Amino acid sequence: MRILSRRRLAVVLGVTLAAAMLGATGAHAEDDEGGIHHPEDATGDKVMAADQFQTMRAAPGDTVNEAALFAGQAAGQKLPSLRGVWNELTDMPYQSDSPDYRDPNWSNSGAGSGFVGGRISALATDGAYVYAGAADGGVWRSRDHGDNWTPIFDKQSVLAIGAVAVNPVDHSVWVGTGEANNSGDTYGGDGIYRSADYGRTWDRVGASYFGLRTSRIVFDGAGHVYAGTSFGLLRHDLSGYATPWTTVLAPGTGDRPSFTTDVRVRPGTSGKTVVATIAARGLRTGPQNGFWQSTDSGATFVQQTTTGDLTNAGIGRTTFSWDATGVSLYAVVQNPASTGTLTGVFRSVSGDPAGPWTKVADTASLTAAGAQGCGGCQGWYDQYIGVDPADPAHLYMGLEDIYESSDRGATWQVIGPYWNFGLPCWNADPTLNTCPPTTHADQHAVTVAPDGTAYFGNDGGVYSRPASLRRVVKWDNHNKTLHALQYYSVGVGKVAGGDAVWGGLQDNGNSLLLPGAAQQVSPSGGDGGQVIVDPHDGNRAVNEYVNLTTYYTTTGGKSTGGEAFTTMSPSCGNPMGDLPALCDPNTLFIAPFAADPGNIEHWVAGGRYIWDNTKGFTGTCGAAACDWTMVHDTGAQTTAVATAGGVTYAGWQLKGTPYKSGIDTNAGGIWHRLATPNLPNRYVTSFLIDPAHPANVTVTYGGYTDAFTAGGGKGHVFTSTDSGATWIDVTGNLPDLPTISVVHWQGKLIAATDAGVYASLDGAPGSWYQLGILLPNAASMQLTVAPDGDYLLLATHGRGIWTLGRHHGRNHDDLSDD
Repeated sequence: MRILSRRRLAVVLGVTLAAAMLGATGAHAEDDEGGIHHPEDATGDKVMAADQFQTMRAAPGDTVNEAALFAGQAAGQKLPSLRGVWNELTDMPYQSDSPDYRDPNWSNSGAGSGFVGGRISALATDGAYVYAGAADGGVWRSRDHGDNWTPIFDKQSVLAIGAVAVNPVDHSVWVGTGEANNSGDTYGGDGIYRSADYGRTWDRVGASYFGLRTSRIVFDGAGHVYAGTSFGLLRHDLSGYATPWTTVLAPGTGDRPSFTTDVRVRPGTSGKTVVATIAARGLRTGPQNGFWQSTDSGATFVQQTTTGDLTNAGIGRTTFSWDATGVSLYAVVQNPASTGTLTGVFRSVSGDPAGPWTKVADTASLTAAGAQGCGGCQGWYDQYIGVDPADPAHLYMGLEDIYESSDRGATWQVIGPYWNFGLPCWNADPTLNTCPPTTHADQHAVTVAPDGTAYFGNDGGVYSRPASLRRVVKWDNHNKTLHALQYYSVGVGKVAGGDAVWGGLQDNGNSLLLPGAAQQVSPSGGDGGQVIVDPHDGNRAVNEYVNLTTYYTTTGGKSTGGEAFTTMSPSCGNPMGDLPALCDPNTLFIAPFAADPGNIEHWVAGGRYIWDNTKGFTGTCGAAACDWTMVHDTGAQTTAVATAGGVTYAGWQLKGTPYKSGIDTNAGGIWHRLATPNLPNRYVTSFLIDPAHPANVTVTYGGYTDAFTAGGGKGHVFTSTDSGATWIDVTGNLPDLPTISVVHWQGKLIAATDAGVYASLDGAPGSWYQLGILLPNAASMQLTVAPDGDYLLLATHGRGIWTLGRHHGRNHDDLSDD
């Protein structure tokens, strides 16, 4: 989601949805804070995010050996444990629309998304039961139509979910692990699972598939189940579950060229007609891209030569839906020649995947229909199409917005706008805002329950509305107890009554949890990145939008009609404009910045350049003057940065062939590049500097060693006592996993990885233990120590923020060997 700037960036919006909103709710003209930034370049953000996440795990290569993650996880499970119980901190609702947090530049409050719970990639229903698959948060079940959720998949080895389905014959629940949405923060799975008791217990069907991505699971009604996956189209008999899957379609060779992005069984054919689409990552990587059909129950498949408005050359990532009669087939198709272009939405009146196809929508017509998003520029990441089983003329289609057609695609209306900003019904004054609630942006899943309730999954969670409702007036929010938030970062500082906890999230802004609060709030929106929090005053915090766009608050982000944040960014990508004379042209999507632990007013940041700021929470930056000072040119791109006592360390990368990484520092008073012959040539993820002795520093690395990645070298954690002149490998028995963050706490060095948190005791470097119990298997992104040192905080990318130790009255377990 792109950030709004209600004051500075105006856009002309489509009029069709505006007219619908006017008719449904009445209208108020925007006040002088009107105008927002249209998300037309959102696909660039998603591509940058994907690139950063992938490089952190793949470098110096281009792709990850997916078996490596599971090998590392298995190795970690064999390590001895240190006692301790992880507690979920963010186990309460997250309100994105609090009226007390409406900074005119950085807040998304008022957009209409309401409570948010994280990215939902799959949905299925079975009577009153609703099942939701989260990106890296497992499977959640509701017994009351989505009002309350319970995680039911936490004991499995992987929580990345791509597909969920219910067999209507025996009501068994099937889960395909591995998210198939193509963003860089999608994780692979290890197979397909089945539960015969509504998710209480699970069994893997067939063998493990390490690195699997699952797009769809469907049943043919004739004793078979199909799974669209990154390994091709798989089929299994429903008469037994221990036997291997049969690969019935895998025409390509190389990296995911047989990626089956959808599979459907044609109604009325007794399972004989099956259609699948192949599109590796949405790009045209070979002649196998296109539609494939079987008319003999999956025994053989024939590639179709499409006719009409859709040709084979235009087929990228595609999702299908037949109507319940099997007469018409619909497809939403991404352009394989460009990740940011929609080929269109199509209907085959004959129901034949060869067509002839008629285009019923494209970016231009969707914009005219009232699209608030970019009309399909992210079709490689967010798309679906579904037909109401009770009405073959009634369609739902998801891209950035949610669209509806009641006439088989002849006309469309936006029923779930990207956001409400800019609509005539919207007003910055909550008492004058008459827009109905909407959903979150970026759509991934739809299902219509037997009772006629349509459920929708997106980057914010689960929403629903009656399928019989054909107006833009009602959405039900189901995210109060859905806790699958994807954090990048966490920070903490003291306030009256306890600690304020801040965090940056994928597509859900920056969160704030205050002591005793019944819910989190969102002081700022968009993609949240890293955070700095004053440990002595949690109202003072620095948040980050993408590309090192930093802004700070001294009021806890709370606004009383004015600005709560001061934008202070050295980035050339700052969407607020007013750039300094020298700005940074080469920042990461989530760019590194940090404060000196001994001086909260001293900050450092990195892009191509290393930036230093000693004005802290009183600083400014613009064309006239800027308190960010460029102190060093890496000539590359900074991936990690830290400072203490005036000594700064910066990790950098040069992408390309060959990939190169290294470390620069000003230790000794002059910036220089360290000679690091025994450090791996991989992505530098973090530094930990001893504040009392800045010559003592620890560095961590992402990726995998040369056991899985050619040229990956050895080790993940290294220490130096001479300002980086020499390094000691303290990786020891730490699993071979991307190691993202490291802290020192209670006599231990603690490391967060893609598969668990591990600790080594002072005096025994290289001897690592599993740390604590009850932590879900979501990726661990950042560790932070509370101001008083009593507890540890962990940001996970799929299950929110967790704590270990004494916090908010929760019991503290001494940490020792089991």
